[in-house]
Amino acid sequence: MKGENSNHNLIHKVAEFIVDKKSLFFLLYGFAMVFSLFSMNWVEVENDVTTYLPEDTETRQGLVAMNDNFTTYATAQVMVSNITYETAEEIRDILEDVEGVQMVSFDDTDDHYRDASALYDLNFSGVVDDEICLQAMQTIEEKLKDYDVSYDTPIGYDEIADLNKEMSTILVVAVVIIVVVLTLTSRSYAEVPVLLLTFGTAALLNKGTDFLCGKISFISNSIAVVLQLALAIDYAIILCHRFSDEHETKCARDACIDALSKAIPEISASSLTTISGLIALSFMQFAIGLDMSIVLIKSVLLSLLSVFTLMPGLLILFSPWIDKTKHKKLLPNITPVGKFAVATRNVMPILFAIVLVGACYLANKCPYCYSYTDVKTTKMSARQEAQFRIKDTFGTNNMVALVVPSGNYEAEKAILNELETRPEVKGTMALSGMDVFDGYHLTDSLTPREFSELVGLDYELAKGLYTAYALQQNQYGQILSGMTEYDVPLFDMFLYLKDEIQTNNILLEGETKESLEKLFDLMETAQKQLQNDKYSRMIVYLDLPEESDETFGFLDEMRHIIGKYYEDDYFVVGNSTSSRDLASSFAGDNLLISILSALFVILVLLFTFQSVGLPVLLIIVIQGSIWINFSFPTLMDQPLYFLGYLIVNAIQMGANIDYAIVISSHYQELKRQMPHKQAIIQALNSSFPTVFTSGSIMAAAGLLIGNLSANPVISIMGNCLGRGTIISIILVLGVLPSILVLGDSVIERTSFKFKGIERTKLQTSSGDMKLTGHVRGYICGMVDADFEGTLKGDLNANITTESDSAQGGTEHE
Repeated sequence: MKGENSNHNLIHKVAEFIVDKKSLFFLLYGFAMVFSLFSMNWVEVENDVTTYLPEDTETRQGLVAMNDNFTTYATAQVMVSNITYETAEEIRDILEDVEGVQMVSFDDTDDHYRDASALYDLNFSGVVDDEICLQAMQTIEEKLKDYDVSYDTPIGYDEIADLNKEMSTILVVAVVIIVVVLTLTSRSYAEVPVLLLTFGTAALLNKGTDFLCGKISFISNSIAVVLQLALAIDYAIILCHRFSDEHETKCARDACIDALSKAIPEISASSLTTISGLIALSFMQFAIGLDMSIVLIKSVLLSLLSVFTLMPGLLILFSPWIDKTKHKKLLPNITPVGKFAVATRNVMPILFAIVLVGACYLANKCPYCYSYTDVKTTKMSARQEAQFRIKDTFGTNNMVALVVPSGNYEAEKAILNELETRPEVKGTMALSGMDVFDGYHLTDSLTPREFSELVGLDYELAKGLYTAYALQQNQYGQILSGMTEYDVPLFDMFLYLKDEIQTNNILLEGETKESLEKLFDLMETAQKQLQNDKYSRMIVYLDLPEESDETFGFLDEMRHIIGKYYEDDYFVVGNSTSSRDLASSFAGDNLLISILSALFVILVLLFTFQSVGLPVLLIIVIQGSIWINFSFPTLMDQPLYFLGYLIVNAIQMGANIDYAIVISSHYQELKRQMPHKQAIIQALNSSFPTVFTSGSIMAAAGLLIGNLSANPVISIMGNCLGRGTIISIILVLGVLPSILVLGDSVIERTSFKFKGIERTKLQTSSGDMKLTGHVRGYICGMVDADFEGTLKGDLNANITTESDSAQGGTEHE
């Protein structure tokens, strides 16, 4: 008992320090909150989930190669509906005259005019954030304001800013719901502001420390605050209820010290299941799991810190109002649910087992998707609506980039020629396929005479130009053998000619100069997008969906074609390749997270309940809720973005298991005082406020995110989390009680004791006795103390003793 007393005394001293130094903690939190108001703006947000792919994936390597070597100019798709083809041509002329629009692609094929709708592919003169592009889009919108137009472009679209606005709205609505729920489950109206201040502080500190993580994903940045409230609200409620219990017989200071000393180990143990589920995310190959794991675990730890160090001072500060605003119990008992569990204890587990098998099968048939461009959300932005209108009218525009070592124009041309013969390819774009004059392509090789005729140069001048080029390239043998048959790719010669003109070595005038200047501008743009000294980029437009077995099979065929001309130093990059890489990592991540989250939670439950059977039963119930949750996409034939499954799987296992733990803990305690059937009814009544509070807040937060966010990833995660939480609540209230009653013998037979670990057991006796141990119960009044002495009277109390101690227990005199 000495170890127990020393631990208890240490925690009590810590609690006493926190309560007595509440003003110091208020000051520290004040400084921390002011700092967080500034530091929350230092956070860097990553908006591209593909950057979290493993570094050895082709998509990741290809994206790095493209970002480091090429400039991607802004583009737009503009669809004008309900017009004739003649009007469509007039609109094309209008678009071509807009400053900042470099090229407009439009013709009379089905790719650009169909069902009285015209689709224009626009290329701009700058990147997405350039002012010239923003001005061009504003001009286009003004000129086409009288038409039925759909715009799909990243120009002027700030996804992070839109997400922040959505999450601000969601947070306001969530706070209103939380206030209502807390009011229903509180014992005093003044408890509600204490809880809100505690978690408002924790949320601000979490946002203010995100910059310590470096760059975080837009997912973590968006939903962390709302999930923090939902995941950690229990901690504050536990301390608040402890304070209310202690305050019945003690002053505010003493009540707060005793409540905190008892709540610290209880809350810490409760947080372990949530943290263990989040830790499982960090083992994903897809590094966004680690990103979310760090941010959410940090949010839980900061919530614990706020509850332990800030909330005690707030409870004392608000204690006069807490005393004045006490109210009667607002939530009803759910005795009928308990009676139903008892009556169906032999039937419900069998029905649940049947449902479990079916749900497992359906969940494994879930139609996962790895690109969210085809996912429709409840709320959609104007850009999303435009994307679907264009897609419904003209079909999918699936673009794939081929990045190969530069310099081999013949190989590039051969690759494009072979791809263009395939029915899966709608079109291509590359230097080797770019027309300049009279059917010549930029990469075609021309002799001096052919070049002079093409651009209107004097033949002798052209020969001199070729000779100077050969000298620059150190091709002296070619000079000696003569320049007549010497051929040079047009692109290379144009670049050399441009340098000569700019250095005034060659002077041109009239139409030749004007046409060449236009050509040089086109070449400069093409070069930035399609070629540098290290790589060439070719664009291939596929007539295939972004995700399908046929698409993935054709990607292999494309690699086979490229492999004829290049060895390993090439990349195939696009939404389709990204989807395939994500699909490859998903299988392993899915299995890993399912196993680790369940394993971590089981380990926590083993130490909590000291039973093998009970943790297994609880895991089966929560795993069943996960399978049922992800059966819905299969039944509704709706694609589910894979990331929603992985993250919600871990959160649901780590957080929703707490509902089952609460009911099981109450049942384990009460069944020693009363018959099992009565115990389960009382356990449900005792647990319902806690389950209702935490569950309703989690479900509301998830459904709010799912229905008020237009971002497909965020929306899917929210809907899955909200739906899964509701299913978990239904199962722990409607199925778990029957399983606990029916499986009670299994739970008892698989119980065990850890040497030196304290256990609490109910003991009833009468007469004179000596006690050694921590006693909590009624002995002609409530006793909660480390007690050693003789009692006279009736004893009905929980006695905490060391399991291997021979002294623990009672001795009758």
